[in-house]
Amino acid sequence: MFDSFADGASDRLDRPTYHADLSRIYGGRIGFLNKLERGQHFQERGFASWEAFAAGDWSRALTLADERREEYAKEVLRASRSGVRHRRLRVVEFPVTPYVQWELHVLRVRVEVGDEIKVLDARAIAHIERTRPVPEVVILGDAVMYEVVYDDDGNADGANRYTDSSLIRETNAGFDALYERGEEFHEFFDREIAPLARPR
Repeated sequence: MFDSFADGASDRLDRPTYHADLSRIYGGRIGFLNKLERGQHFQERGFASWEAFAAGDWSRALTLADERREEYAKEVLRASRSGVRHRRLRVVEFPVTPYVQWELHVLRVRVEVGDEIKVLDARAIAHIERTRPVPEVVILGDAVMYEVVYDDDGNADGANRYTDSSLIRETNAGFDALYERGEEFHEFFDREIAPLARPR
């Protein structure tokens, strides 16, 4: 699974170019968007809820996350009208990091307005990750695939762009297999995240 990914040919895009390219391709007839998230520590500067979380104001972070509910609902509706199915798989390590604890509260809002998100315990894929973690990717149908890149501090720093159709198909197959094994979001959240004390 993902055996060919490390050797795939790609073009490095900075963050603005990546976002512009993704928007352009997304506007075509891609059919679906698959997103695999693996990292456990990121910075989300400019996202008000994350800024509150990073400042230690947990209650405000949750309030601000919920305030984006209408925006997320509009995104889901636009995708549906465009015929684009969105699926996201969030890999979670234990103990849960403060960032992931915060992010899953944000993702809960997305799920409540119709986003298709599952969670996968990292321990369930340890045999797959013996040599490297599963890739952090966004896949737009059969057209293009992006490996999202971060700097050493966890700030988004663009993406590696892949267009090889066989590599995209292989990576999509890997995503499908893991997504099938993923746990329904609310089941995981209620058991593992809701009981946690606020992060420090």
